[in-house]
Amino acid sequence: MTLLDAVEGREYIVDQVQTQDPELDAFLFSLGCYSGQPVTVVARRKGGCVVSIKDGRYNIDPQLAQAITLT
Repeated sequence: MTLLDAVEGREYIVDQVQTQDPELDAFLFSLGCYSGQPVTVVARRKGGCVVSIKDGRYNIDPQLAQAITLT
């Protein structure tokens, strides 16, 4: 399941992040989006979704949300 498939308001654990860009991987890691980290989808937007990671909320675009797999 990817972040796009996640149900709003439910907590998931990041399984892996599969991007082709090392800078993007490093950016997501700095936000706290890495394997084993809990993530909650706060809201769905036409341009992606809003997620809560640690103490922050971030808007994730659909392409990036597709690259984040959850358990």
